[in-house]
Amino acid sequence: MRAIPQDTGAITGGVDTHADIHVAAALDPVGGLLGVQEFPVTAAGYAGLLSWLRSFGTLAVAGVEGTGSYGAGLARYLAAAGVRVVEVDRPDRQDRARQGKSDPLDAVSAARAALSGRASGAPRGRDGAVAAIRALMVAKPSARQERTQAINQARTLIVTSPEELRARFGQRSPAHLIEAIAALRPRPGDVPGYATRVALRELGRRAQFLDAQLDRLDELIGPLITSRAPGLLALHGVGPDTAAMLLVAAGDHPERLRSESSWAHLCGVAPVPASSGKTAGRYRLTRGGDRQANSALWRIVLVRMRSHEATRAYADRRGKEGLSKKEIIRCLKRYVAREVYRQLRAES
Repeated sequence: MRAIPQDTGAITGGVDTHADIHVAAALDPVGGLLGVQEFPVTAAGYAGLLSWLRSFGTLAVAGVEGTGSYGAGLARYLAAAGVRVVEVDRPDRQDRARQGKSDPLDAVSAARAALSGRASGAPRGRDGAVAAIRALMVAKPSARQERTQAINQARTLIVTSPEELRARFGQRSPAHLIEAIAALRPRPGDVPGYATRVALRELGRRAQFLDAQLDRLDELIGPLITSRAPGLLALHGVGPDTAAMLLVAAGDHPERLRSESSWAHLCGVAPVPASSGKTAGRYRLTRGGDRQANSALWRIVLVRMRSHEATRAYADRRGKEGLSKKEIIRCLKRYVAREVYRQLRAES
């Protein structure tokens, strides 16, 4: 669908983003649809999309879906061109059920969300230290998982290996096991024994390679965290990994988090009333949110429950009041989220 351009004053744009094609919609100041058009996901396509939107009038705001994925490039381009960009969540499921699912409808929905103010949050920045941390953190989980897998495979081989190998490697810690099996020098002889030793050596060397890879990533991530939020690492229980996860959730521009409660909602730790069935009179935590940030808060709480006297005293007191361990952890996650938010805002 393509409407004839007309100058209608300040207009609002909405974009449904995909890997290869972006679909844009333009609305007039009162919400009337001016047009819908597709554009390729290229530099020329971005320029064409912006030019098309501006052909209807002054572009006041653009609502873009997926600013953290398919829409990241377009969001950067529009912001660099002086356009106010707001992040739009996926369309409401009830709206989709009533109206159907199509890219033009999603683009119009994004524009209406921006026009009404329902979508008003700025996109996460991807042009600073946090963007660098985000990229480096992508490589860490798979490296750590593959290292663990290599160790487990080595232990399985040792269980079924000859007695001499079981006695030599059976009770070693992961680090000592990696070092020992990587240093093996198998000699041809008994075919199964030789093959087992070769396999153990290769698994040990693979684990050493992954250890070196993790060390290199940590060497790059550490200074980025220190330069971006040094106070975050000073909090009890916050290490480089959890600090990185929290910074990635906040983005390069934490000022986009308008309040402590918005940060808590983003982390999935803002209690909401639950007044039906067994939860009557209680609270549950918000569902959704950033799972990595929620996991980071959980890890911080577990560390504090083991080694932080004030936290242990709080947990004992709330346990005597009848709260379960799960409920106590929920309360502590909300408290830690408050501490982290103060550090993020102080550094911004």
